[in-house]
Amino acid sequence: MNFTRKLQQRAVTILSAGLLAFAGWGTLVSPAQAAAPATPASSCSTGDHGILQDLQKKQTAKGEDPLTLTTVDFLSADTGRAAGNGFVIGTSDGGCHFQEIYQGQWSFQQIEFPDNVYGWALASVKGGQAKYLIRTTDGGSTWKRLSQSPATFERIEFVDGTTGFAYNRTSAYYTKDGGSTWTRIPTPANTRGADFTTRSSGWAVVVAQGSGYQIMRTTDGGASWKQQKKVAYPNPLYAQVYANASQVYTVLYGGSGMSQTSYSLYGSSDAGGSWTRIIAQATAGGGPAPGSGAAEQEKGPASGSPGNMQVIGKTTAFLVGYQPAAQMVGTGMTQNNGRTWSNSKTVLGFEGVISFTDPNQGWLAVRNMNSSTLYATKDGGASWKAKFAFEF
Repeated sequence: MNFTRKLQQRAVTILSAGLLAFAGWGTLVSPAQAAAPATPASSCSTGDHGILQDLQKKQTAKGEDPLTLTTVDFLSADTGRAAGNGFVIGTSDGGCHFQEIYQGQWSFQQIEFPDNVYGWALASVKGGQAKYLIRTTDGGSTWKRLSQSPATFERIEFVDGTTGFAYNRTSAYYTKDGGSTWTRIPTPANTRGADFTTRSSGWAVVVAQGSGYQIMRTTDGGASWKQQKKVAYPNPLYAQVYANASQVYTVLYGGSGMSQTSYSLYGSSDAGGSWTRIIAQATAGGGPAPGSGAAEQEKGPASGSPGNMQVIGKTTAFLVGYQPAAQMVGTGMTQNNGRTWSNSKTVLGFEGVISFTDPNQGWLAVRNMNSSTLYATKDGGASWKAKFAFEF
């Protein structure tokens, strides 16, 4: 997805709307209120000032599972949301304060806000297995199911209040009416991962058993596809693709075993004209990493399984990784299209998800055995500061 364009549209929408009320998130405020000064840095402290812990107490008092963070999405360094099993919380001052936006039946797997008003989520009813696509038009205070049938999507991305893409391992979909209806975008046979930056321009990874992975590109909305890169691997499984204009990255999975995952990360800065093998993580449990040749790094973030990735601007990308057995979560980044890659120090946890708004500002939601913590970084993930934690 083209995150540069997405961030520009987010900024326009936020400024034109005058932001949302800090106390309501679902009601527009006057320009005078919107222009009120942010919380002074000196008064910004770590923690939730008791508000969110009160939510946790109410949750456990009802005999329900403790509140746990599962997804995070920020519009800017100051404004964003995090969500989990039955709740959405938000901040308008960079995490100095958080507030409850929603508490109810939905357990969120992914939230996606292209602006501060309209949002979508993949969510299930608490205690249920079926996953649905739901939508909010008031910043997350209320949610409406868009279909009575469960969704097959694994990932969603929205450009604005009407236009979006959705993906599962084999297919890509497009909507221009806010998710009410979806059109399947043609992808090659045996596709195991896709991403579109516009309705016409997209990427797909195809598996060929006994041969390997084929990275494919379309510039005509899926009507035709052209191979850009072939990566040898005897038993290709699936892949993830992330693109922003000419910046393209793909995570190619190897085997898994003994709580270990082997994979390779390939990147291109020229729309597939040339490729760099950035990470080649081979493990004892998962075997060799797909592909051959030298890699910038032999281990990915936390030396663990790859999580979600974000591509920012023309040169920057971030990846989260986690190793459940060792209780480690970490991030990695490049600022030069993958020519060099650096992994951060790890934090305690068994799973994590990231949301970056620019090359420096980012957020990391982490789960571990005894708590769920939201971290923030101002240096591209080189260091992380805990903003608050739900204690179990």
